[in-house]
Amino acid sequence: MAISFSSSLLPLLHLRSPNPNPKPKTLAPIRASLSDPFVLSIAEKLEDSLPSSSPPSLQSLRSLSSQSLLSKPWPSRKDEPFRFTDTSFLKSSQILPVSSPNPPSDPGFDSHSPNLLVVADGYPVPSLSRLSSLPSGVVAGYLSSLPPGPVLDRVLAVTASEFPDGDLFWDLNGLGAPDVLVVYVPEGVRVVEEPLHLVFCSTEGEEVGSGRLPVSNPRVLLVVEKRAELTILEEHLGIGDCEGKCYWANSAMEILIGEGGMVKHSYVQRQSLNAAHIKWTSARQEAASTYELVEVSTGGRLSRHNIHIQQLGPETATEMSAFHIAQSNQTQDLHSKLVLDYPRGYSRQLHKCIVSDSSGHAIFDGNIKVNRYAQQTDAGQLTRTLLLAPRATANLKPNLQIIADDVKCSHGAAISDLEEDQLFYLQTRGIDLQTAREALVFAFGKEVITRIPYVPLQESVTSRFKELLAAK
Repeated sequence: MAISFSSSLLPLLHLRSPNPNPKPKTLAPIRASLSDPFVLSIAEKLEDSLPSSSPPSLQSLRSLSSQSLLSKPWPSRKDEPFRFTDTSFLKSSQILPVSSPNPPSDPGFDSHSPNLLVVADGYPVPSLSRLSSLPSGVVAGYLSSLPPGPVLDRVLAVTASEFPDGDLFWDLNGLGAPDVLVVYVPEGVRVVEEPLHLVFCSTEGEEVGSGRLPVSNPRVLLVVEKRAELTILEEHLGIGDCEGKCYWANSAMEILIGEGGMVKHSYVQRQSLNAAHIKWTSARQEAASTYELVEVSTGGRLSRHNIHIQQLGPETATEMSAFHIAQSNQTQDLHSKLVLDYPRGYSRQLHKCIVSDSSGHAIFDGNIKVNRYAQQTDAGQLTRTLLLAPRATANLKPNLQIIADDVKCSHGAAISDLEEDQLFYLQTRGIDLQTAREALVFAFGKEVITRIPYVPLQESVTSRFKELLAAK
């Protein structure tokens, strides 16, 4: 059992000049000298896949992303954030942007929420969406179609801000996103009893061994103002012919929570087992706000979730819970960073993963930074991984950086098979060994699944978990 444990391209790639005879050739030597050729090739393909003219509301995002790409090569195992993450699956493929999704009439998923938005390969699907019970003033639409006014001004101010910690995949999403799905909740408004369900479908895939990899770049912005509340369900899956095929979903979500606001965020990833799923979640929390994230990830040949959360005021609370399953030839990777800069901040992080096959791989790199003025902070971090097969691998790196001197902080990590004492206890009660193992494995994951606040989604995830256990 192998275990490792340790504490644009110049603005917009010539920006789609309205000149029918642009002259980008003069810039080619400069781009070639500054950019990774493979990254430059992907960026140019993404630009070519988008409409010839971009709405002004999207130009700032794409310009920032394209400029940032200039200095970012494709990540390798020599780069610390990717030391355990093998991205050769992506680099060895021919990356092809999806430009015309074709969602089937039967999407293959159930949603009991009256507030449903379906996105196929980054593009809206109005025929499968419905918004029947959103409170007055709540906006759920696309950036390019927002009318002029205070909401658009607020959204543009957020999208125009730079994100210094974003990596190459964050920038590729910003450059390749066909539009930005915007959810705006005004001050004091609550979207809780009937949550907003976002379903991101991948509809185009290639056969295993073809060498081709369609890529999509869905992007979401959530703005929750002062004392407002939002319960949001985020689900990623392959539908139709994509089940079992190869594709790459490169997703990003930005969240801004105003003073005293609350966001309960459930994120479920069940892509094809031959797909790549790379996701960014960036959240900023103002004073006395609360952000709760519950994550369940079971799909993808390569699945990586990058989380960056910053507390921007005192009395702020952050809770993150994640449960991953790594089966045959799967990598489940969670990289998180939480920055606390103000007094009396609170945070809890729980990461759990099951590696059920000898070729499965679990990765956790969690960083909590308590800066000088974050006095009286209460921060806890725990990661636990079950290795259920010989040569199954886990690389865990919990990390607390504490500069303040009046804090209560803790972290811990555990990697093991099931405990023999627990199995023996159940056997003495007349339960056979196989049933005992299944019960303990189920209880291990159920601790996180029960934290999903919306019962229908919780039941769906539980059913999927049982199917995976039965198949194993």
